[in-house]
Amino acid sequence: MPEQDEAPRPPIMRYFQFAHLPEQLQAVALPFSKLAYDLYTTLPPGPELSVALRKLLESKDAAVRAALDLPLET
Repeated sequence: MPEQDEAPRPPIMRYFQFAHLPEQLQAVALPFSKLAYDLYTTLPPGPELSVALRKLLESKDAAVRAALDLPLET
């Protein structure tokens, strides 16, 4: 079985990037990005990792949408 470094990076990982978001939303997305990277680098590739990443992405998207209703920091 190849190490994660040798395996192709799952395309879903691109959706955990957050530099394009406003700073306040970056703060919300960052922990999800870190966890996605941790899962990707520690778990073996396979359908369960794919499900875990997909569910994490759904959660990150919901949290970022929720943060849109926060008052803007000045």
